[in-house]
Order: sequence, then structure tokens, then C-alpha cells
Amino acid sequence: MDLSNSINDKKGTLKYIESKYILDKIKSNYFLERIYNHLKRNKSLDIIKYSKKNQNRLNVNIKDYKEYSEKFTQIEIEVIPAKNKYGKFIEFYEKNRAYYHIYLNDSKEEYNESYFTGENNVKKIIIIIDYQIKSFKFLFRNCECIESINFKKFFRKNIENMSYMFTGCSSLKELNLSNFNTNNVNDMCYMFSECLSLTELNLSSFYTNNVINMSYMFFRCSSLKELNLLNFNTINVKNMSSMFSGCSSLKELNLTKFDTSNVIYMDHMFYNCSSLIKLNISNFNYNNIQDMSDIFIGCNSLKELIHLNNNINNTIDSIDM
Repeated sequence: MDLSNSINDKKGTLKYIESKYILDKIKSNYFLERIYNHLKRNKSLDIIKYSKKNQNRLNVNIKDYKEYSEKFTQIEIEVIPAKNKYGKFIEFYEKNRAYYHIYLNDSKEEYNESYFTGENNVKKIIIIIDYQIKSFKFLFRNCECIESINFKKFFRKNIENMSYMFTGCSSLKELNLSNFNTNNVNDMCYMFSECLSLTELNLSSFYTNNVINMSYMFFRCSSLKELNLLNFNTINVKNMSSMFSGCSSLKELNLTKFDTSNVIYMDHMFYNCSSLIKLNISNFNYNNIQDMSDIFIGCNSLKELIHLNNNINNTIDSIDM
């Protein structure tokens, strides 16, 4: 075995070992390489063992291994099912199956299905997602049995796609996204669409600087009574089609922080927002708009439309209210 460095303590016990084989194995694994480099920088690496009998097994013993492994790998989601509703609770794809770990109630035994029945007597589901997952597209799509979702841990920033993530979660009443990380997300289309039971949604932790597509994002969130989007950065968004369409319980919407200078599609944006009384779009820019059709159709209660930007004056007259 090719040893590049070995250090013995007073008793002669091997404390630190590096071999070309081990280093190659570490460098070929994204997760191991990140942990190894981090621990080496912090001088937390205790020992690496190389077993010639089993060359496929790399045994890395490190101080506080659990803490570091969670930091680099895990996203933990707590899901509470609706009473008397059983069915799908996560969207599974066979190729990604190994990267999801599911535990029902407080059991330590891993559950291997994406559905449960009444016989499971499920009160709580813990879903742990490994680092390989880069897309949350369809993650909870049409999971009608879920009443509450809580993102308890979210250590990673590599998620790029959150489109259709909660679409069709018609029983969802509580959604805790306070630990959410959207730093590299570029697609949020249909993200909360048809979450018919959601009455409130706290998106204060959202970072949207890289998002390009927000079309149908809140489509048919018919129970949503208020929505604070003042922290949203929409500088790169190109598509806002039907973004709030069908939000029939919203009475007021302040979009003064929206930068729409790159938006191309804005058609049906507020379609059938039938309870909307006041709408502030004073900062909207329409220079690149190609489609603005039916933007206010069905806004029968709209009494106050604030549009201080001069470039809307000619446009607004041609819109069917």
C-alpha cells in the first residue's frame, strides 16, 4: 500500500493515514471529498482506515461525524398526513429512489414506499433527502393526503428547480418554509398551484434573484387571504403568466418591489382574482412585454389600481377589465 503520510502516537497506534487508493476514492465521491477537505482544514480528521480485504469499503472515522454528514447531505422534511386520508405522500422516481429515506411516525425502520394505507396508522412522516438531489420538481405533486409540511433542516444550496413542487396538495393547511433555501433556484412555475386549503404563506426567507419562471406560481390558491412578496427580487423573471390567477380570496396585493423590466409574458396574471380590491403595481415596467392579454379579467371587485409608472398609461387603456 502506498502511504504518503503516517503518524504514530506514543503507544504506536496509527492516528493518520493517507494512501493513493483512499484519496482517489474520496475524490471520486462529492460527499466524501467535501467532508474530508472540511475536516482537514479544521484539523478534525482523526483516522482513515484502509482495509485490503474489502477494497470497496472505505471506513472514515471522524470526530462528530454525524454533525458534518448532516451539514453536507441532509434535507429533513416533516410531513403530517390529513386525518382519514391515505395515499401518496411523496412523488417517487425510481432513479432517485436511493436518495430518499422515509420513516413513519418515530420508527427507525426505513419505509420503502411512496404510499401508505389506513393500516399504517401514520401520524408523522420524516423524509430525509441526500445531497445527490438537485431538483425538487414534482416532489409533493398531487399529494392530497398531506395536511402539514415542515422543512426542519435545509443544509444545501444546490437545488435548482422547484417547479410543481407542491402543486395539487389540496389538503395542505400549514407549510413551514422558514428554513428554506432557494439561492440557486431558477424555476418556480406552478410551485404552489392548486393548494386549495392554504390560507397563509410565509415566503419571507425566499431568495428569488435567479428565478426566471414564476408562471402559475400561485394558480388557484383560492383560500389564500394575504401574500407578502415585498422581499421578492424579480429582476430575471421572464414569465409571470397566470401567476396569481384564481387567487379568489386575496383582497390586496402590494407588488411595489417587483421589477418587471425583463418580463415577456404577463397574460392572465390576475385572472379571476375576484376579491381583489386594491392592487399596487406602481413599479411595473412593460418595455419587453409581448403578451398582456386578459390580465384583469374576472377582477370584479377591483376598485383601486395604483400604477404610477408612466409607461402603463397607453397600455392600460387597451386592457379589458
